Amino acid sequence: MSSVNPQQRVLSGMRPTGRLHLGHYHGVLKNWVALQRAYECFFFVADWHALTTHYDEPGSLEDHVFDMVVDWLAAGVNPSGAKLFIQSQVPEHAELHLLLSMITPLGWLERVPTYKDQQEKLKEKDLATYGFLGYPLLQSADILIYRAGQVPVGADQVAHVEITREVARRFNHMYGREPGFEQLVEAAVKKLGKKPAKVFVDNKRAWQERGDEAARDVARALVQDNGNITLGDKERLLGDLEGGGKIILPEPQALLTPESKMPGLDGQKMSKSYGNSIALREEPAVVQEKVRKMPTDPARVRRTDAGDPARCPVWQLHEVYSGEDVKGWVQQGCRSAGIGCLECKQPVIDAINAELAPVRERAQHFAERPDLVRSILAEGREEARAAAQATLAEVRKAMGLAYR
Repeated sequence: MSSVNPQQRVLSGMRPTGRLHLGHYHGVLKNWVALQRAYECFFFVADWHALTTHYDEPGSLEDHVFDMVVDWLAAGVNPSGAKLFIQSQVPEHAELHLLLSMITPLGWLERVPTYKDQQEKLKEKDLATYGFLGYPLLQSADILIYRAGQVPVGADQVAHVEITREVARRFNHMYGREPGFEQLVEAAVKKLGKKPAKVFVDNKRAWQERGDEAARDVARALVQDNGNITLGDKERLLGDLEGGGKIILPEPQALLTPESKMPGLDGQKMSKSYGNSIALREEPAVVQEKVRKMPTDPARVRRTDAGDPARCPVWQLHEVYSGEDVKGWVQQGCRSAGIGCLECKQPVIDAINAELAPVRERAQHFAERPDLVRSILAEGREEARAAAQATLAEVRKAMGLAYR
């Protein structure tokens, strides 16, 4: 069997909402571009998740999917460095979701913080559905089907990774103690080689008897890096190291992403629903118009009135786009009324347009070649399905569903 190192696998998805804006770029996509250089990445369009809250709006889904993937590619997400695919085209997600639903306590889903928060925010929608209640478990299936050890999330999404860890732990506890487990572990240790076997046993003892975390990490790395044993043996040894059974579904870790510092045009969080966003494919003239219309410090009624950048939404954009020299010029000029608000906004306009110029160019390239975009998604789907099917085969076997 080919080995999978969960710590080198990253899984992340995004609901299809159509064209993306600078908030998505600074908050998610720039991070994806960096991750794809260091990890094996799976990035998917979460179209089933979109239906958990917008099940009554299917008409725009296909266009939204296409527009979002074009923006991913335009932002620098590279299909040669990451698998890009649509969730609903990998049916293994749904089967694992179903199988995990058999063992997941109802209370775990009801206590997810975003469950009640979303119901409160979306009062106008009927969210008393099984799909909405179960969407955290579908997220867990999304992660676990690829045995992804790293999940990039913001602080508000850590609870979703935590429930995934609990589900994986419960699954491994229930199904990881295969018949003859101790004997299989003993045989796997011997396959490590004489010296590595001794190092593993000594470090396992130091971890289990004294709680030596450094020893645990040494033993874990030794198993993961060993090329002489199968994936099944690695899972047994890692499970034995943690004092349990075979690790069929590795527990993922939350990979905290830096909080996006991209404010909207009104100073609030940038969001299409607030009408305060700049799209990644926005034309330069539109960017200029939007920024020039931004509200400023209300104390500056006239050009000659002094202002305070701290009270002005434009200053927040300078914090993102301007160097110290420009920010110093803004601070001095605003407080002394030495510059007007339109003068203050121009460096921001220039910086945003400079950032978006290559993005717009790449977006046009892909938007004009829909067959190429579909081909990228088809290739990503096949690679994703191969990984998902390997996991599902192990899950079925563990649950007694591997019929001959």
